[in-house]
Amino acid sequence: MQGAAGRKGAGGTHGAARRRPLAETVSPARARWRRRLAILYFGDSRPSFWFRLVLIGFDAVTILYFLISTVIYPEGDRHWIDYLVAAVLTVDYAARMAIAPTPWRFPLRGASLVDALVIFSLVVPVLANNFAFLRLLRISRFLQSPYMSREITEIFPAYRENEEAVRAGVNLAVFILMITSVVFVWEYGRNPGINNYLDALYFTVTTLTTTGFGDIIMTDTVGRMLTVITMVVGVAMFVNLARALFRPTKVYHACPSCGLERHDADAVHCKHCGRVLNIASEGFSD
Repeated sequence: MQGAAGRKGAGGTHGAARRRPLAETVSPARARWRRRLAILYFGDSRPSFWFRLVLIGFDAVTILYFLISTVIYPEGDRHWIDYLVAAVLTVDYAARMAIAPTPWRFPLRGASLVDALVIFSLVVPVLANNFAFLRLLRISRFLQSPYMSREITEIFPAYRENEEAVRAGVNLAVFILMITSVVFVWEYGRNPGINNYLDALYFTVTTLTTTGFGDIIMTDTVGRMLTVITMVVGVAMFVNLARALFRPTKVYHACPSCGLERHDADAVHCKHCGRVLNIASEGFSD
């Protein structure tokens, strides 16, 4: 009986250990540095604020380098810069994965996949010319970063009011640059009309706007598929930008009852639930 009880107790203890949350099985030292990392990335202290500003500054400089190396000056031996940028991005990637609630799911997220593609394009020199356009994804990833809105809004309050239009415009620009890069990589040497990056950009813009002058045409299957993708996706993104620019300006103010965040600047009641709102404003003058 005692043996059975002991075995039962041992089994119960073992089962409880298996059901114990992961956070409880982490060593104190590891939990401590994970907590410090989380504070740096998401805390409200001044060191956290400056840490995130440094990350934003690094992202801005990196994006500028990507534009120069991919669009403006694609030729050149800059592998040492690529490796340096890749090393910093890898450390940031590993840190964010370490503080994620479920680290094993972190690589499957859209933003994480973008980061992995960017790092891949930086550490494979043999394929750098063909995959350089992947680096432009970092621009969209930059705007989706968890600390972007908080810090940029604190420095530039107008960004919050025009955030949707800015994101729509940047996403459209990134799409145009990426399609242009793909067209140039694939059609250069195959299409007599594509002799440089500017020719590819010209073709992409005329296709997206459905102008289609006809002086540059795609004769191969891949080129025609790129043309279809450019027209379908590009026009949709252009319409989204126009909608963000011309629809009535909204302000971000979360309703305490239903959580609706976007309201008219002079709204008194929530359009969703009717609750009285108290939206801060500077007032109106004649």
